[in-house]
Amino acid sequence: MTWLIAVPALAVAVAGTHWLTRRWGRRALRVVLAVDGVLMIGALVLLALAATGHPAAADPGTLVTSAADTSTSTANGSALIGASIAVAGSSIGAAIAVAYTGSAALAAMSERPELFGRAMVIVGLAEGIAIYGLIVAVILIGRA
Repeated sequence: MTWLIAVPALAVAVAGTHWLTRRWGRRALRVVLAVDGVLMIGALVLLALAATGHPAAADPGTLVTSAADTSTSTANGSALIGASIAVAGSSIGAAIAVAYTGSAALAAMSERPELFGRAMVIVGLAEGIAIYGLIVAVILIGRA
């Protein structure tokens, strides 16, 4: 839900910054730095409030949980975090592998165009790393 709100706000901020830099040039840098400073101060205030706040307490009469419910939700959360780490790590690894193998493949194909088939197989193998991470994530989510 947060991304549904943040993406349009980010797009407006990028468009506004682009418009400011085209219209005002170097003066826009001061405006952007001032807005960044205000946002940083707001973030520090929220951090201070979160650090000094007390945990919320539920009404004991309406909340009935057992230790089994708590351990189940913790296990589900851990499985979902593990799945996200598997996808993120494998995607980053695949991106690095494709960057190196793709640039080497293009360099080799510029000298010998008949190497296209072999080069694409090697780049495809590098992309397979991300699919392995996705498979691990599906298995983890299935067990959650």
